[in-house]
Amino acid sequence: MPTMADVARSAGVSVATVSHVLNETRPVLPHTRQAVLDAIEELGYTPNTLARSLVTSRTRSIGLAVSAISNPYFTEILQGVEAAALEHGYSLLIADPHDDPEHERKVVQLLHERRVDGLIVAPSADPRALLAYLGRHAVPTVLLDRVIDGRTDIASPFDQVCAENTEPTARLVTHLTGLGHRRIGLVAGLPGLSTTGERVAGYWQGLATAGLPFEDDLIVPGNSESAGAERATAALLSLAAPPTALVTANNAMTIGALRVLRARGLSVPDDIVLCCFDDFAWADLFSPRLTAIAQPSRELGAEAVRVLLERLASPDRPARTVRLPCAFVHRTSCGCREEDSAAGTPGTTLSHP
Repeated sequence: MPTMADVARSAGVSVATVSHVLNETRPVLPHTRQAVLDAIEELGYTPNTLARSLVTSRTRSIGLAVSAISNPYFTEILQGVEAAALEHGYSLLIADPHDDPEHERKVVQLLHERRVDGLIVAPSADPRALLAYLGRHAVPTVLLDRVIDGRTDIASPFDQVCAENTEPTARLVTHLTGLGHRRIGLVAGLPGLSTTGERVAGYWQGLATAGLPFEDDLIVPGNSESAGAERATAALLSLAAPPTALVTANNAMTIGALRVLRARGLSVPDDIVLCCFDDFAWADLFSPRLTAIAQPSRELGAEAVRVLLERLASPDRPARTVRLPCAFVHRTSCGCREEDSAAGTPGTTLSHP
């Protein structure tokens, strides 16, 4: 097995220079660096990662803690994180906090004890124990998808990366009001999550834009999961004056809502229309095709890695929050004609009581 000394001999440099190239501990002239890299490739040399971490105090690993990894949205985020980490020479350690505050702190502690260089975490609805641990140990961390800004009981000294939530949800609602709907139900997410609060705010904003009153009974929490959405949808349909349109606030809740509508023999969009936050791979395969807000999932993951690496390079810079835009994907579950959705334009206004 070739050694670092073999690489140095082949490249015509010192062992110290090979070490500086591998560990990035000192600038090396471009032609010298390339000679070392060529020798490594030619000899098939494999660096000793453990030895390197002892020299640099870095393991070149990132810890990722996100719940519901099986959810297509988080699966795509994971793919974005993994690709960006690999591109920059980092490995990935993954844990699922299950949206449970106590378990969240435990798995983050375990990742930290594995000496990851930094963490990317999608915080739970009550992240106080998590943030206290991260702050106490000064762990470089990027909060992903769910932000802390705006909560009066918690201040975030951490970088944050998330999608826009309020305006895209308002756009769904105003699209429906433009089609004539006056009673629009919202199957909301898990209370306490920033994504839930922001999408509820967008729902209010969309109603206000149309001059419609906010009615408490038209918003029911589905707790960000399919079973909860089934209960929420059933409650909305049981109202004395049920909604003529539904907005579901994530992809899992869309599945739950559709399951209830089908069980009750209700046709979308003939009996009730449906729009959803979160596009997913098979949304275009449903009949009707689902009108949705598409989040830039992979881009969110990749951006979180970039922000974390910037933090590692400049530990003292101020924390920042990065917001990425979403896209309105116009299809036919909102009641628009196929040709209108294909053109991305609203269809004929419908008349609803």
